[in-house]
Amino acid sequence: MLVKENYKLELKFPELKLKSSTSNKVGSTIKNKFVKSTHLSPMLSLSNGFNEQDLLDFDERVKKFLNINIEEKIEYVCEPKIDGLSLNLTYEKGELVCAATRGDGKIGENVSKNITNIKNIPQKLNNDFPDLLEVRGEVFINKSDFVKINSKLDQKNKFSNPRNAAAGSLRQLDYNISRSRPLKFLAHGIGKSSKKFFQFDKFYENLETFGILRNKLNLKTANLKLIYEFYKEVDNKRSSLDYDIDGLVVKLNNLSDQKRLGIVGKNPRWSLALKFSAEKARTLIKDIDFQVGRTGSITPVARLESVNIGGVIISNATLHNFDEIRKKNIQIGDMVEIQRAGDVIPQVLRVTKKNINKTKNIEPPKKCPVCKGATYKEKNEAVLRCTNTYGCYAQKISQIIHFISKKALNIDGFGEKQAKQFYDLKIISNIVDIFLLEKNRNIIENLEGWGSLSFTNLISSINKSKTIHLDKFIYSLGIRFIGETNAEILAKEFKNIDNFVSLSNNTSTLANIDGLGPKAISSIIEYFSHTQNLSLIKKLSKILDIKNNIVSNSKNFFNNKSIIFTGTLKSISRDEAKHMAKEVGAKILSSVTKNTDYVIVGDKAGSKEKRARELNLNIFSEDNFLKKIKS
Repeated sequence: MLVKENYKLELKFPELKLKSSTSNKVGSTIKNKFVKSTHLSPMLSLSNGFNEQDLLDFDERVKKFLNINIEEKIEYVCEPKIDGLSLNLTYEKGELVCAATRGDGKIGENVSKNITNIKNIPQKLNNDFPDLLEVRGEVFINKSDFVKINSKLDQKNKFSNPRNAAAGSLRQLDYNISRSRPLKFLAHGIGKSSKKFFQFDKFYENLETFGILRNKLNLKTANLKLIYEFYKEVDNKRSSLDYDIDGLVVKLNNLSDQKRLGIVGKNPRWSLALKFSAEKARTLIKDIDFQVGRTGSITPVARLESVNIGGVIISNATLHNFDEIRKKNIQIGDMVEIQRAGDVIPQVLRVTKKNINKTKNIEPPKKCPVCKGATYKEKNEAVLRCTNTYGCYAQKISQIIHFISKKALNIDGFGEKQAKQFYDLKIISNIVDIFLLEKNRNIIENLEGWGSLSFTNLISSINKSKTIHLDKFIYSLGIRFIGETNAEILAKEFKNIDNFVSLSNNTSTLANIDGLGPKAISSIIEYFSHTQNLSLIKKLSKILDIKNNIVSNSKNFFNNKSIIFTGTLKSISRDEAKHMAKEVGAKILSSVTKNTDYVIVGDKAGSKEKRARELNLNIFSEDNFLKKIKS
């Protein structure tokens, strides 16, 4: 009884859970849900490339950032990108204390009990292990084992592909089911470590002595042509391998240089996923209709005769825009070739056989198919949009659904179905109304499928969601071109909600933000130009507990200082210098003003240095900057 009560408390207060807890010991079954686990260092997602030029561009970016001549060779390690489920293993004094899924990159689910049958995940490390070590890798199921698993399941419960089988097996609440499945694990990365490793390949060698395996199919080289040849070689071997892969991961071998390069949003600058070409299939277009998205985009969608691609049944595919339809001469009744772009999003590639019965061309609608508002297409943009931003049913519903989604507020028990139900019944008309549902308790509890308990659980989930970090809040607003990565960039720059709101008065500061593209900047300016958007943010900031972004080194000399770089730096690149400054909480400017705290000058500084001296500003040399930032 005490054990059960203890477990309930741990679910409610995971931050208070002790390492010595009985729930950490193998032998008990998880009854309700997994306990959340915070990674000691974030688990990053990789930026993608698809061809040799993407590889060359990646190499050039790395060298530019590190201030290395483009002709100079730098060493990379390469290995197949296994299509499985990412796992983070945390060892303390050689003992496995936690195995957690990736989750959102910061917080995952503790699945320690479910991995005890994976032979190359040791509960205790061998030999000279560090006191603290995070090991990242991929959990997967071999293709041959996948076939055996599915053969024992009825049609309704069969898995669509090995990745889903691995994910479903690992995340079983009954750990006995997980342990019965032939899960495999291969390491591919390092998180936090008390021991300093200098080269990625040496880290891999150490892992093997610890008892943890990496993929034997790998390459270490400084020759980009060899990397691309290896990429093509692995792609050719793809079908013969007993596990699914979707690309080749290329990583800088030097770990010190990896640290220097850092990350942009959730993507490390030091790594690239070279993706393979997607699987293809042929099928019939039965119909074409239009979907209206959160930002008003009107997307033509092909309704297909169902077809299996890579174990996934596809019945719909995006046609992107009307220019694409004209370019590919697509009509209803055509046989087409489709693929899963990035092995995820179905898209129509080309027409393979025209419909013998002539049908009229698909024309862009002059009115929104949902709200009948006028449509428009911006100059130099292919996408058709609905102009009725604040009155279109589809846009308003999509905005609400985006706000409550897993990557935003993540309100359990509140999804698309509930959002549409409440909106159609006029219980909610906007995002703010979500937090006022209590006043409609009597109405909701009497709806079909609802009751006192389900409504109470919903309110509990809503209240729980009120505590949110700034990056997720910015993402939740659904601003065009502001996805997870750009939201993190903005949160890191502005640090708190008040600073972010101040954008409405000074959008010119956006031009100084490293990693934020012109489309994103233009979209933010457009968003803040509407008073209703600013009003929405202010209302939400009073309802929600929006956590500030933490600066890594708040005591640094440059913390909260506005600085500008001018001239050519010798020992580091301008990009790296900006990255270092931002990491300690500095704000980077693009022009010299009287409010600039420090001007960092290199060779041939020019007019900015001159202006700084006229304003009697603090001027630092490159050497002085490096001394201060490292202090």
